[in-house]
Amino acid sequence: MSQMPGLVLPAFFSYYSSPVKMMPTSDGGLMAWRLSIDTGGWEAATHLVDEILFAVGGEISVLTADEFVQRTEHDRGHYLQGEGPLFALYETVRGIEERLGRERRYPTPREQALIRGIRRKTFVMFEEELQRAGDPGADPTIATQV
Repeated sequence: MSQMPGLVLPAFFSYYSSPVKMMPTSDGGLMAWRLSIDTGGWEAATHLVDEILFAVGGEISVLTADEFVQRTEHDRGHYLQGEGPLFALYETVRGIEERLGRERRYPTPREQALIRGIRRKTFVMFEEELQRAGDPGADPTIATQV
């Protein structure tokens, strides 16, 4: 599949509340990856490219790199469980969000910045682990584009 005119890669989307990224390939084409809520890794999703690009609106929206990182880490933190430093950070964010829910209030600017910063950090940590495990869709550098 070759690149479409006007499409700047990498490109980030929400597809029915699931993060999707479109990345350039070495031959000038593109590859799409959709977050797996079962593993936190990336599933090939090139079959969705036309639907995403030609049906943006409703349940499909364009995301910035930062929105993509935040949405990905929200989902990973919500759906995945485990041990270690990465999951301790997910638990920290979950604790803040639960407190906000109990107190029935929006996060302060400081809390927002803390959550966003933790999610950028967990994104890089998770993506680096995926790279070590051989996930071809892993790319920790996306968090530096924010």
